[in-house]
Amino acid sequence: MTLKHLGQTSGLPASPEEAVLDYVANPRPGRPYLVRFTAPEFTSLCPVTGQPDFAHLVIDYVPGETIVESKSLKLFLGSFRDHAAFHEDCTVGIGERLTAEMQPLWLRIGGYWYPRGGIPIDVFWQSGDPVPGVWLPDQGVPGYRGRG
Repeated sequence: MTLKHLGQTSGLPASPEEAVLDYVANPRPGRPYLVRFTAPEFTSLCPVTGQPDFAHLVIDYVPGETIVESKSLKLFLGSFRDHAAFHEDCTVGIGERLTAEMQPLWLRIGGYWYPRGGIPIDVFWQSGDPVPGVWLPDQGVPGYRGRG
């Protein structure tokens, strides 16, 4: 398995489509456990106004054969900085891409978007039913007034 980012100098991809995610072998195959990534400063652009949108993303997954390498995930998420898309498209698209490429036993993503126009938009997606017996903690992001 050749990794593009781990141990290498890597620049920020110009777009999510250009971003390459690296995956490595699950170090505990056959033992279901939960992995959580939290990105409290995720940004993208509004596709209508071009203004920045900000979100707190929480990605939980139960690995199958592979796990996502964290540096490549960080670069992938950073590639949305100049990407114009609605909140729903960003959140669900990230979940679907990780699921399609990594093939976890289960994945969920919570996109807790900061308000634009006075309304926070929270977007949630999961790949299917949770894996029995795996502890699924609350994502821990309070309602809007408690964020930040």
